[in-house]
Amino acid sequence: MLSDIEIAKAAKLQDVRDVAKKLRLQEDDLHLFGKYMAKINLPKDAPRKGKLILLTAINPTSSGEGKTTVSIGLADGMSRLGKRVCLALREPSLGPVFGMKGGAAGGGYAQVVPMTEINLHFTGDMHAITAANNLLCALLDNHLFRGNALKIRPETICFHRCMDMNERALINITVGQEGKGVERKDHFDITAASEIMAVLCLATDIPDLKRRLGNIIVGQNESGDFVLAKDIPGAVGSMAVLLQEAMKPNLVQTLEGTPAIIHGGPFANIAHGCNSIQATYAAMSLADYAVTEAGFGADLGAEKFLDTKCRVAGIEPDCVVIVATVKALKLHGGAKKEVLSQEDLISLEKGMPHLLKHIENIKNVYKKPVLVAMNRFATDTQAETDFVIDAVKKAGSTAVFTDVFLKGGEGGIALAQEVIKACEIPSKMEYAYDLDAPIAKKIEDIVTKIYGGKGVNFSPEARQKMQTLQEKGYGNLPVIIAKTQYSLSDDPNLIGRPTGFTVEVRDVELRGGAGFIVAIAGKILLMPGLGVHPAAEKIDLTDDGQIVGLF
Repeated sequence: MLSDIEIAKAAKLQDVRDVAKKLRLQEDDLHLFGKYMAKINLPKDAPRKGKLILLTAINPTSSGEGKTTVSIGLADGMSRLGKRVCLALREPSLGPVFGMKGGAAGGGYAQVVPMTEINLHFTGDMHAITAANNLLCALLDNHLFRGNALKIRPETICFHRCMDMNERALINITVGQEGKGVERKDHFDITAASEIMAVLCLATDIPDLKRRLGNIIVGQNESGDFVLAKDIPGAVGSMAVLLQEAMKPNLVQTLEGTPAIIHGGPFANIAHGCNSIQATYAAMSLADYAVTEAGFGADLGAEKFLDTKCRVAGIEPDCVVIVATVKALKLHGGAKKEVLSQEDLISLEKGMPHLLKHIENIKNVYKKPVLVAMNRFATDTQAETDFVIDAVKKAGSTAVFTDVFLKGGEGGIALAQEVIKACEIPSKMEYAYDLDAPIAKKIEDIVTKIYGGKGVNFSPEARQKMQTLQEKGYGNLPVIIAKTQYSLSDDPNLIGRPTGFTVEVRDVELRGGAGFIVAIAGKILLMPGLGVHPAAEKIDLTDDGQIVGLF
C-alpha cells in the first residue's frame, strides 16, 4: 500500500471555492490561501442547527487507535449517504510532527488535504499564537526593565515564552543576563500548551478574545495581588491584532472532497485538547452534521470537551463515538506488542473492561448516546470481532468495525448509518461535576467518576493554592486535569481498568484568561523533548522540491 504522503500527493483536490459551496459559502465569505485552503468569514449570529458528533477514544497505546482517521472516514461515509456534513478538527503542532507522535491529518484513504501544508505552516495560526504569546512576554520583561511601576515580584511571574517545537534545552533558562534586563529564572512552553492557544480556542468572538487576553495572569505584585495582562500598557490590543486572522477558522477538504474545518490545536494531556469554539460553531452552522474530535482518551479530551468546552460554548453533542482497535484492547489486557497479530481472546477479554469504562462514563455520567468504532486491522480474527461486538452490546451500546484506512468513506458507511440513528435519540447532557463546587471537590469528582479512582491526594502546595483561588473568587471555574494519556490513572503503567488507585495532585495553576484551573497530576512537561530518533531524521526536501519522509 502507498504511504500516507504518497496517497495525499496522488489525490486530485477540488478548488476550495467549490468545497465551500457545499456549505453554501460564496467566495466573498473566504480569505483564500492558494487554491486549496481558505479562512472563513462566518456571520457572528449564524444559527447552529447541525447535529454535533464527538469522536473520542480509549487511552492510546503503542499500536495506535486512529481517532482522526475514523473521524474523517465517518464524515466521508455520511457524505456518501447524501448528508451535508462538515469536519471540525484540531491543527497539528510542529513539535509532534518532527518529534515522535506524527501529524494530525488522518491516514490511508481517510485524510484531510493538502496534507503537507496542514502539517507544516498551514495558514500561520500557530505562528500568530506564538508571536502574541511572546509579545506579552517581551512587554512584561520590558516593564520590569523600565522601572516596574506595577511592583511585580519577578519570582512570581507565571506566564512564559513558547515555541511550536519540542526543545528540551528550553525547559529551564535564565533571562535578562548581563544587565540586558531583570535577571530571573524562566522556561519555554510548547505553543500547543500555551494559554494563548487555550484563549483563542475558547473565545466566542473578538470582544471575548480581548477579555480573555486581558485576564491572563502574569504574576503577583508586592501586595500579593494578581497582575493581569490588561495591566501591562498596550498588551491586550497588540496581542489581539496579531490574533485577528488566526481567530478565523480554516477550510480544507478530505480526500473525497468533504469540507473540513481545522482550527486550534491544544494538547489534551496538558491543556483542554479541543479545536476552537469558532470552528465548531462554523461546522454546526454550515452543515446538518458536524463531526469533531477531542484529543487522546475519553478521560482527557472528551471529559474536557464535555465539562469545559460545552459549558463555555453552550453546546452539547448529539452522539459520542469511542474509537478503539482489537490490538489496543489486547495491549490493555497485558499482551506483548510483538504478538498482537496473533489471535488472543484471553488478553482481549482482560482489556475489554477498559473500553467498557469509557462507555459507562459517556452513557451513565454524561447521559449521551454512545457508539464504538472499531478501527479494523487485517489481523483481526472473526472470533475477536465477535467477542468485541457481543461485549459492547451487553454494555448497552453498538460496536461497528470500520475500514476507513483502506477504503475511505466506503469503509465508514456502516458507522455513519449508526451515528445518524443515534443522533435522533433524545438526550440532555449532565456534567461530571457541579461548577459551583469547591475546586478540590471538582477534581475528586473527575477522579472518582471518570477515572474510577478512590480519591485524590493533594500536596500542601496544591491545597494552599486552591484555598487562595477560592478566596480570590476563582473557585467557580472549570477544572482541567493534566496527567498521563496512557492510563485512566495518573500512572502510565496502570493500563486496562485500574481500581483502588489514588491520583496525586502536586500543583494547581490558574489560567485566568482561558478561564479554567489546571490540576497537575504526575510528571507533565509543558515543553516536551525530542526522542532518540525523532521523525525529523527521516524528513527531507529533494532537489526538485518534493517533501519526503513526512509520514
